[in-house]
Amino acid sequence: MSKAKTPRRLKETEALAIASHIRSSPRKLNLIAGMIRGKACGAALADLEFSHRRVAKEVKKLLESAIANAENNHQLDVDKLIVHEATVGKTLKIKRWHARARGRAGKIEKPFSNLRIIVRERAEQV
Repeated sequence: MSKAKTPRRLKETEALAIASHIRSSPRKLNLIAGMIRGKACGAALADLEFSHRRVAKEVKKLLESAIANAENNHQLDVDKLIVHEATVGKTLKIKRWHARARGRAGKIEKPFSNLRIIVRERAEQV
């Protein structure tokens, strides 16, 4: 006797990719995530390719992973995929200090973020 299989949380036409501990603040990462939300995957990849922001490379890798998951694991059509959801969350902060005048210390926080991308196959329009 084994435990019953957990039902899938996503729909049959969706695929997911998650990246943990991206070295960028959630606020900066959310600007990039907002740029690709709701777009076709090909257009989103093109936008990320030519974005000047450093974290766009990480987001592009994750979007490519979500597309590969959709194609290989769920047999979805790559040409019909759109970025259904791109959510950003906070994770740890590394705390450092910087020497200041008169023996004091200045606080430095280096934030990290999580990113979750869900791609969905577009429904056929008749």
